[in-house]
Amino acid sequence: MSEVTVGSLAKVLGMPVEKLLEQLSGAGMTFSGPDQVVSSTEKMKLLGFLRRTHGKDDKPAEAAAPKKITLQRRKQEELTVSAGKTKATVTVEVRQKRTYVKRDEVEAPVSDERAEALRKLEESKARNDAELAALSESDRKRAMEREAEEARIRNEEAARAAAEAAAAAVADEPVAAPVAKAPSEPALPPGAIVIHEPRKARTEAKVHAKPAAPARPMPAGPSKAPAPGANKPAGKHKAVRGSHAMVDNEGDEGQASRFAAGQLHLTDSERARRGAAGNRKKPKMRMAEPSRTASGQHGFSRPTAPIVREVFIGDSISVADLAQKLAMKGGEVVRALFKMGVMATINQVIDHDTAVLVVEELGHKASKTAEDDAETALVAHVEETQGEKRPRPPVVTIMGHVDHGKTSLLDYIRRTKVASGESGGITQHIGAYHVETDKGVISFLDTPGHSAFTAMRARGAKLTDIVVLVVAADDGVMPQTIEAVQHARAAKVPLLVAVNKMDKPEANPDNVKQGLVKLEVVPEEWGGDVQFVPVSAKTGMGVDALLDAISVQAEVMELQAVYDARATGVVIEASLDKGRGPVATVLVQQGTLKKGDYLVCGTYYGRVRALFDENGKQVDAAEPSIPVQVLGLSGVPDAGDDFVVVADERLAKDVAQQRDAKKRESRLVAAAGTRMEDIMAQMGQDSGQVTLNLLVKADVQGSVEALRQSLVALSNDMIKVNVISSGVGGITESDATLAATSKAVIIGFNVRADASARKVIESNGLDLRYFSIIYDVIDQVKQVASGLLGKEIREEIIGIAEVRDVFRSSKFGAVAGSLVIEGTVKKSKPIRVLRDSVVIFEGELESLRRFKDNVEEVRSGTECGIAVKAYNDVKPGDQIECFERIEVQRTL
Repeated sequence: MSEVTVGSLAKVLGMPVEKLLEQLSGAGMTFSGPDQVVSSTEKMKLLGFLRRTHGKDDKPAEAAAPKKITLQRRKQEELTVSAGKTKATVTVEVRQKRTYVKRDEVEAPVSDERAEALRKLEESKARNDAELAALSESDRKRAMEREAEEARIRNEEAARAAAEAAAAAVADEPVAAPVAKAPSEPALPPGAIVIHEPRKARTEAKVHAKPAAPARPMPAGPSKAPAPGANKPAGKHKAVRGSHAMVDNEGDEGQASRFAAGQLHLTDSERARRGAAGNRKKPKMRMAEPSRTASGQHGFSRPTAPIVREVFIGDSISVADLAQKLAMKGGEVVRALFKMGVMATINQVIDHDTAVLVVEELGHKASKTAEDDAETALVAHVEETQGEKRPRPPVVTIMGHVDHGKTSLLDYIRRTKVASGESGGITQHIGAYHVETDKGVISFLDTPGHSAFTAMRARGAKLTDIVVLVVAADDGVMPQTIEAVQHARAAKVPLLVAVNKMDKPEANPDNVKQGLVKLEVVPEEWGGDVQFVPVSAKTGMGVDALLDAISVQAEVMELQAVYDARATGVVIEASLDKGRGPVATVLVQQGTLKKGDYLVCGTYYGRVRALFDENGKQVDAAEPSIPVQVLGLSGVPDAGDDFVVVADERLAKDVAQQRDAKKRESRLVAAAGTRMEDIMAQMGQDSGQVTLNLLVKADVQGSVEALRQSLVALSNDMIKVNVISSGVGGITESDATLAATSKAVIIGFNVRADASARKVIESNGLDLRYFSIIYDVIDQVKQVASGLLGKEIREEIIGIAEVRDVFRSSKFGAVAGSLVIEGTVKKSKPIRVLRDSVVIFEGELESLRRFKDNVEEVRSGTECGIAVKAYNDVKPGDQIECFERIEVQRTL
């Protein structure tokens, strides 16, 4: 800080230096010239002298000194801000302000006002404590009074009860007149208002069985009924504090005196207090949680050891649900799966074994849970309906090779002509019939013989009691005959052999027997246990003997079933009818199926709307071993599904929905969770593979199954046949749209496309093909697949010449004198030069001569001269290989 002289101070004050020196000397300070320095204390002394000169109060220098000092500082800076391609400069000004106060001002003693406030606060606390003590004392007194009042009331009730008992003992006395009023109550004129005391009202309310309701106030009078709280028993009041307690402190005597004096009106404050005391209930105080109170510590504590959780896992579970059960983030579970080699996202479903491995890897415990509550209820529902068993008809399945006369034999037995109506003369559906013969009722299942219907034959063998193997006497044992024997052995059912077509002159039953003996099917006449019955479906020869053999075998087996119970059975075939909806052909195995029953069939449920037999006639019920068609299901079930009749629709719906959810989860598990090893193994395999997409629709579920398996089996390393969708029923617009999206070929087996579907097919140019014979489907799909495969270029060696010597020519360079040792060497075909069986050059011939003549080809054993174009490094001992490229159509 710069020093202040007398001259500079005079200049600041705007006065001459001489005058300032006079004032300084008057103040008792000696200054000789304008260059002397003036201190701050001298300035304050001069200021006090001037104040006293002008008649103002003067304070000492210490008192005149400032009590606080405020310092202000201003600072400016420039910032460069880039805004895209341009830059802008912004000026920033920072203002600072600080205030300094003397220490004695800060540590000033407490003022009188603060002391007064503290004193009043202490007095208020003392008053509150005194009021609380008074309230507690009044509550205690009031409780004692209530106890005394209750004791008095109990004594009065006991006395009243004793009086009533004594009065009842006197039976011959007439009923007494109404009780007269007490002498203390004077008689009142008519229309007067009677005011009762509250205590008496309470006492009488307990004595009488039915207390009278409080009377409504008369419209003419200003009086009001007592408060509702006044009529309540005293024992039910709770001890309250505050304004409620102060109202009750008036005492019973004060209330009685006020009511007796005719004081019917209350002040506003009293009415408010009494209304609150009688009507409002004090809410229960809930204890505050320790974690929410500010005084205590928080409710969370760090775990001292890892928490091991027990996780219940079903057949499958999604990664998100597993993470939630483990109380972990989904990313941690996904990371654990990646470490195990399973690539799955948080929304994918993993199977039970993978989930157990992940849980154990993360340090928790996994347990198996069965989420089949509805299935358990269904099993219990079925087990509780058991009854008496009675004999039932046998179920016989006709099996054999294609075109061996199975359906014709069954037609002769049923006196029908089913085989003549089959497409191509072959059976492509599984048929179910029951026939009433002289030997009793027999149910027949007719299975297809084509190789594509393996699943149908296996299903027929599982449903049956007896298998009749039909073998043509003129054809012998064929592949499907062998398969039928295997199915019968797998199902562990007895086998009967019907040697058909015995009416033909070329029939050879011994050949059939020899072929079956190789399959360990030994006839009875050869020492075995299998009956061989020669029959003819055309003339009827041996049919009665076959029926006798079936009846004898059924009697030996002693087939029985429960009739008076809820029906159970198996779906033989299912289809979608345009007018009737889903139609399922079922075989009843136990119980009786009736119209109106609720049933579960696979993933579908419904109520039986109608039952039809194999001839299309409507029936009311179906007993065991009888096949019928069922209408009323919610969808088309799969062939082979079991059906169960239940009591109500709710159980049926729950079971069907649970089965559908399990089926969907299994499908998701099969599609998800690809392992890294599988991806590494598949890398590069599908690069040259062509995919043929197909959409298959058929008339029945069994045909869909057979077509799907047969078409997918056509896939190989070069082409993949992919059935994107398959179903039962006609081709709809949604099917056509799916085929257009996937660029698929539509195959309709015994079904047709509707008008909307045909419009979509025509607008998108889709390939739609109709079939009625399964042979044609497989053959045409092979042709389409072969067309997609394209042509293969192959190289075929047509001749080899060995170089014997090399000559030089001015026109061609090196000319190889050669001998054709194999095939033919042609001038127009490409060649290769081999040295020590290694190709060293590939090109074409420039000249081929026989002696001096140009020739087009040279045959084996002939010498020739060969000039290779653009290659002169031919040496003796080399071989010149002549080949040609040909195109070959790929086939499946």
